[in-house]
Amino acid sequence: MDESTQSAGVRLQKYLAMCGVGSRRHCETLITARRVSVNGVVADELGSRVGAGDVVTLDGRPVHQETKRVVIAYNKPMGEIVTSSDPMGRATVMDRFRDYPLRLYPVGRLDYDSEGLLLLTNDGALTERLLHPRHGVSKAYLTRVSGNITREALERLRGGLDIGERVTAPADVRVIRQGPSGSALLITIHEGRNRQVRRMCEAVGFPVTGLRRVRFGPIQLGELGRGEWRELTAREVKALG
Repeated sequence: MDESTQSAGVRLQKYLAMCGVGSRRHCETLITARRVSVNGVVADELGSRVGAGDVVTLDGRPVHQETKRVVIAYNKPMGEIVTSSDPMGRATVMDRFRDYPLRLYPVGRLDYDSEGLLLLTNDGALTERLLHPRHGVSKAYLTRVSGNITREALERLRGGLDIGERVTAPADVRVIRQGPSGSALLITIHEGRNRQVRRMCEAVGFPVTGLRRVRFGPIQLGELGRGEWRELTAREVKALG
């Protein structure tokens, strides 16, 4: 633990985030699921604190603060689950990084049927900043929909829609091409609700037939091939926050 952690101890969920396990909210979920132990005892209280000499484990594996902050851009293919394991035996994103020397966690999710840019990092604080709604980090999706999309549907997508929870924030929607068999749109949102772009398009009557994330904040997918990844440069990491 660093000097500030040693002096007074920190809340367990904050320590896990500092170790790169994920956002603080995700770490709270892990604790309440009884997957975290301190000194061999399962931790089930969010208010517990850890300090110098405490041994913290997640699913039986020791958790340590990493000295190097790393962020990876990965072009996720369709057919991979964004999780560490899948009870159905499907391929997961983390299968690609089993031999990576640092423990990585995905920043948010990307649907099984979607592809494109996924960020992974060992920096829990950065994960929380990128995902928290108050920061409004933008994400852009190249979206294919059925049919020739109408002006009315475009205006509804841009203005906000009720998709079952609350009205979505305004989105930037540009038509790339269109025709009777389908339309291609570039949709930029500043939220991260579950399957949000798909649900928005379904709400206006133009279901998604293909979805690829091409930008996350300032990071572009670029020429990265499907299944390929690269570490971000120091300048790119700084641009993320």
